[in-house]
Amino acid sequence: MIRVVLPHQLQILAQVDAEVQLDVVGPITQRSVLNALEARYPELHGTTRDHVTQRRRPMVRFYACQEDWSHQPPDAPLPDTVASGAEPFLIVSAIAGG
Repeated sequence: MIRVVLPHQLQILAQVDAEVQLDVVGPITQRSVLNALEARYPELHGTTRDHVTQRRRPMVRFYACQEDWSHQPPDAPLPDTVASGAEPFLIVSAIAGG
């Protein structure tokens, strides 16, 4: 079971708590986790990645084990502690102001 922590606006959109648990098939990567998240919660499709290119949206960051994974290749294996469910995969929205 993979644990994913969602930002508040995605919690509201998916009508879930801050943390969700997902069954992920295959290697545990950003891509496989986000695919599983969007499969389970279709209303989140396109909120973290572009619909066409599948690239991360500019104001979204991904963290694993307190490290920014936002610029890592989407198919790079996530740390074992995330894959085992000991640590969550975090999706964080950037805060901008002006």
